[in-house]
Amino acid sequence: MQANGAGQGQESSELSCLNSAQNGESSSAGGTHSNGLLSSTDSGNIVGTSNGSSVAPCSGTSTASGSDVGSLKKKKRLSQAEEDVIRLIGQHLNGLGLNQTVDLLMQESGCRLEHPSATKFRNHVMEGEWDKAENDLNELRALMHSPNAIVRMKFLLLQQKYLEYLEDGKVLEALQVLRGELTPLKYNTDRIHVLSGYLMCSHAEDLRAKAEWEGKGTASRCRLLDKLQTYLPPSVMLPPRRLHTLLRQAVELQRDRCLYHNTKLDNNLDSVSLLLDHVCSRKQFPCYTQQILTEHCNEVWFCKFSNDGTKLATGSKDTTVIIWQVDPVKENHQLKLLRTLEGHAYGVSYLAWSPDDTYLIACGPDDCSELWLWNVQTGELRTKMCRSHEDSLTSVAWYPDGKRFVTGGQRGQFYQCDLDGKMSDPWEGVRVQCLWCLSDGGTVLASDTHQRIRGYNFEDLTDRNIVQEDHPIMSFTVSKNGRLALLNVATQGVHLWDLQDRVLVRKYQGVTQGFYTIHSCFGGHNEDFIASGSEDHKVYIWHRRGELPIAELTGHTRTVNCVSWNPAIPGLMASASDDGTVRVWGPAPLVDSQDADGLNESCSNMDS
Repeated sequence: MQANGAGQGQESSELSCLNSAQNGESSSAGGTHSNGLLSSTDSGNIVGTSNGSSVAPCSGTSTASGSDVGSLKKKKRLSQAEEDVIRLIGQHLNGLGLNQTVDLLMQESGCRLEHPSATKFRNHVMEGEWDKAENDLNELRALMHSPNAIVRMKFLLLQQKYLEYLEDGKVLEALQVLRGELTPLKYNTDRIHVLSGYLMCSHAEDLRAKAEWEGKGTASRCRLLDKLQTYLPPSVMLPPRRLHTLLRQAVELQRDRCLYHNTKLDNNLDSVSLLLDHVCSRKQFPCYTQQILTEHCNEVWFCKFSNDGTKLATGSKDTTVIIWQVDPVKENHQLKLLRTLEGHAYGVSYLAWSPDDTYLIACGPDDCSELWLWNVQTGELRTKMCRSHEDSLTSVAWYPDGKRFVTGGQRGQFYQCDLDGKMSDPWEGVRVQCLWCLSDGGTVLASDTHQRIRGYNFEDLTDRNIVQEDHPIMSFTVSKNGRLALLNVATQGVHLWDLQDRVLVRKYQGVTQGFYTIHSCFGGHNEDFIASGSEDHKVYIWHRRGELPIAELTGHTRTVNCVSWNPAIPGLMASASDDGTVRVWGPAPLVDSQDADGLNESCSNMDS
């Protein structure tokens, strides 16, 4: 571990040192170890252990010659970045219990893992010597950027001391800490009141449960040290598990930048390789046709997966709704026809699953005044709603409670309804194009003929403007967290809006959008992707943070009216088209990679 080249004598000395360490011998000349936390003099030639004894670096069993000593003095001066890396490695090795290895690393590099005062403070905390730990704070005060933090650190120490006294049954000592040490700090009085309540705990288990505390011992003291270290500069004491934190951040950044990352991975570094950059193949992405559903005999206007991802509903101009069952076992999740719902005289242009997937509402096109509420589990029509033949009920949205919904159309109808078909609280004069209920249980978003999305509340009859476009909004959908809205805008394409800040975030390129109603969707793991149909017969997919499509899916022969991404299976997507088919998209078949490229030409990659 030399900073630069040295003579053979130096190499021999270091080899002897390593051998002695492997044989369980200490490299210190009579010194003792304390968690491998060492300090050095400014010269870097004499290194002191945490108990104050000093040793010559890498002394081992051999004696360095004069030339070796000269080579030591001529060592390259380490940069700040190099010192940081050595300290990070030392901290990680120390956490693995490789204390002798840490000693050697610090001796050879001339670095210091942490300040001697911090080492002493750490040891006193871990040993529960609270009075000594408090005295150590006075030494640390001069090393801190914010001396006021001493009060917070002292509070944390005394809180641990108080809890340990209580657990040991030393109530009088605990009361003295509370009254004579914690209270005079005049810090976080609310917490002191909570702590005083623990005096009433009848036994140790009760105390640990109410305080949500691990109890006296290594675990709680380690957690205490993690909190205390946040107040100390890294030059004095490194933040806990700093190397692990940096590696995890690097892995997360690579995943964020991966165009096709579409799986949930554990943040545990044991599940990934640190030797290679993270890259997901396009063959793992849902851009290969897995199945073509041809049971409809006319244009398919809409498709929507259920909230639990187990079913797909498709609506067609042929007046039927078909419910498909998703096979949860097979690798390619084949869809099978479950039942057909008939009788929608005008055709079905919009579908909405209830939050618990028990019911499905079907709406027709502009000239349809009827709305169908189906029980999906039994296949029975619960109610058929029609208030007036002059109405146009073309859109619907469920409230989160699943007991009410709103519906409306472009002829000025906007109603709130219950499961029995009773329409109440009409909002007069609102020409609705598309609807969505937010998770607050009160706000209904509605796009109208004034090229805007407004928020309505049927309880207090208030409304407000949220989004204003320059062209008609043909449809929109909202992300699960209610923050983002995805709009299909006539002649413009797909736009992403931030509903909270009320700003246009991004315009996605590539899609052909005229005055047909096309429905886009969020999808994939964490809704990182966006997909939309198009009048050029394609399905476009974008990464949410990029404007250029990462995939164009071909196969349909007419306009693609709707795309739905399975909310439970990130690698499954469906699209409905005027060509009368529904295409189910998934990853490439599990065959030889060269053969997979020839099996399906339906994905044209356009990496940004």
